[in-house]
Amino acid sequence: MNRKLVVQSTLLGLSLGFLTSCGQKPNQEGGAPAALEVPVMTLQEENGILTKTYASSIEGVVNVEIRPQVSGYLAKIFVDEGAFVRAGQTLFQVDDRTYKEQYKNAQASILAAKANLSNVKIDLDRKKELVSNKLVSNLQVDQAQATYEGAQAALAQANAVFETAKINLEFCTIKAPVSGTIGRIPYRLGSLINPAAVEPLTLLSDTHAVFAYFSMSENDFVNFQAALPGNSVAEKLKQAAPVTLKTANGQDFPHLGKIDAIEGQFDKNTGSISLRAKFENPQGQLRTGNTGKIALDQHIEQVVVVPITATTAIQDKIYVFTISKEGKAVQTPIEVSGKQESQYFVKSGVTAGDQIITNGLSFLQNGMPVKVKSATTVKDSVNKS
Repeated sequence: MNRKLVVQSTLLGLSLGFLTSCGQKPNQEGGAPAALEVPVMTLQEENGILTKTYASSIEGVVNVEIRPQVSGYLAKIFVDEGAFVRAGQTLFQVDDRTYKEQYKNAQASILAAKANLSNVKIDLDRKKELVSNKLVSNLQVDQAQATYEGAQAALAQANAVFETAKINLEFCTIKAPVSGTIGRIPYRLGSLINPAAVEPLTLLSDTHAVFAYFSMSENDFVNFQAALPGNSVAEKLKQAAPVTLKTANGQDFPHLGKIDAIEGQFDKNTGSISLRAKFENPQGQLRTGNTGKIALDQHIEQVVVVPITATTAIQDKIYVFTISKEGKAVQTPIEVSGKQESQYFVKSGVTAGDQIITNGLSFLQNGMPVKVKSATTVKDSVNKS
């Protein structure tokens, strides 16, 4: 035989032997593959706290659009963007020269109306005396009375014009209606402003406390209401536990909030309903426009829990490995309702008393023979960790 052929045959034999030794190793009794020893856990029902988060938007308890009530040129700006102002503090000044002249003209009209009323009153009184001596007729007295009443109306009209002029003059000085923080000021000195302008002078936000608005699905809302005692919405909200606000950086806001309002109806497009939680904001960390998440804790009784480390995720599904009666690993999908720290709350897929494999999941395949190495419970697993 050729020497080269002998060498190739020897190498082929060695390769086949190596592959056979690396494959499924036959047990002592036959050709069946040996069972892999795995640690298992017996599932139990426990009480837990389910925390759900909902995206929220933050607004100050009062958000006021500052708009001019009169037209004119912006003469002065007394505040800067982002400044904190007190209620009654002057913010803007509109050029008031025209309105001052209207105010003075209205004052003069009142004086003229009063003088005319005095003259008419004298004439009326004189004719009333003369009519008794039959020197004037009753018709002349009636005419004098009508003239007097017309003079009274003219005075009232002059007073109304005066009050309007006074209000317009006061409107030239724009003051803060509430205490709060000044927003962006899109106008500059000399800008022509008027009440019909689309954009306000600025937005004033009172953020000593803030409202966090968030939406809840119909299912979550039904569960939320059912867990609260009371016969009305107001009674239930009084019993609602405080809620936590997680800010945009993931940190918990230092002050707890209270849900104080629920929208009157569900959104037909999204199937959700809006709720409002109020948070005190004494340090002013939150401002209108901030975002965050509202965290709600829901107490759950007698729910099956599974350690997250004993699960695998494939796309959008979660699986555990259970053991069949034949002693084989079975990849079982589960549906979870939420999680608490390192555990999943199981909604369906496994029940209390089932055994799941807790370790070595990456080496398992569906239908692989397994052998129980050690058995624990969820509590044992938590205590060890």
